[in-house]
Amino acid sequence: MTEIGEKGINLSGGQKARISLARAVYQDFDVYLLDDPLSAVDAHVGRHIFENVLGPKGLLRDKTRILVTHRLSYVKPADEIVVLEGTFQ
Repeated sequence: MTEIGEKGINLSGGQKARISLARAVYQDFDVYLLDDPLSAVDAHVGRHIFENVLGPKGLLRDKTRILVTHRLSYVKPADEIVVLEGTFQ
């Protein structure tokens, strides 16, 4: 267990990412726009979060999820995939 200091200074990037995702899930929205939410966690933790929260059998299975990611392993179960190339200004 990690003791949380003032403004979360004792938390790692992965812990902050998990807390942010948990706070979003707790809100019970109809639509979730997730900008690479698993980038700060290792592959094992990312797979666990995807399977239990974001994936087709996860907590958000009945919600609309728009997931921006660089990890191709997470796009397989998607209903629709949009690939963007180039730079935007």
